[in-house]
Amino acid sequence: QVQLVESGGGLVQAGGSLSLSCVVSGGTFRSYSMGWFRQAPGKAREFVASISRMGASTDYADSVKGRFTISRDNAKNTVYLQMNSLKPDDTAVYYCARSFYMTRASVNFDSWGQGTQVTVSS
Repeated sequence: QVQLVESGGGLVQAGGSLSLSCVVSGGTFRSYSMGWFRQAPGKAREFVASISRMGASTDYADSVKGRFTISRDNAKNTVYLQMNSLKPDDTAVYYCARSFYMTRASVNFDSWGQGTQVTVSS
């Protein structure tokens, strides 16, 4: 059974940085694209970034483009999200998820982590 475990969340001041990690156990990690989503209080879950199976292609929401970087290490079964120039609007629970192909639609992701809280203070 596949398991996704996020880590690296926390409290940071606006303008600061955080690096999230998501370790995947079970399944064949390199067979899946991976994505990050976030959900702020009272808002719907939204796409943040995705990366292809070998890491050659990436996709970002406009709201994070140029500030966030998604990457993966298939040898470590891990996907990362480097977040720079953080803003209070980035405050949310961040989730990693896997899909068979790169997509922004959450319905196409078949497995999800429990999430890690990111709080950005002004």
